[in-house]
Amino acid sequence: MTDDDRRLIRAKIEDDSCNRIVVIHGTDTMIQTANMLHDIPGKTIVLTGSMQPARFKSTDAAFNVGVAVGAAQALPPGVYIAMSGRILDPRHARKNLDQGCFEMI
Repeated sequence: MTDDDRRLIRAKIEDDSCNRIVVIHGTDTMIQTANMLHDIPGKTIVLTGSMQPARFKSTDAAFNVGVAVGAAQALPPGVYIAMSGRILDPRHARKNLDQGCFEMI
């Protein structure tokens, strides 16, 4: 994922008539993408992914998507990360590889 990719995602979201958007994203660069979207006005944008890929027998993918959809419907405009049943502000979050989760910093 490059900054050009992030700019494309931003442009698509800005041009979309929907004001509640869920973005399925790889977890390694999710925070960088979320931070590039933070100042889009009037939209609720929730990024989510999976710590265990969907192709694995045990995965958190479906759960995280469900949390993200619920969050997108309930939260005020802004950009959020939905992971492991938590809603995080990407400006104050990080991926903790040792714990296998996202956390607030």
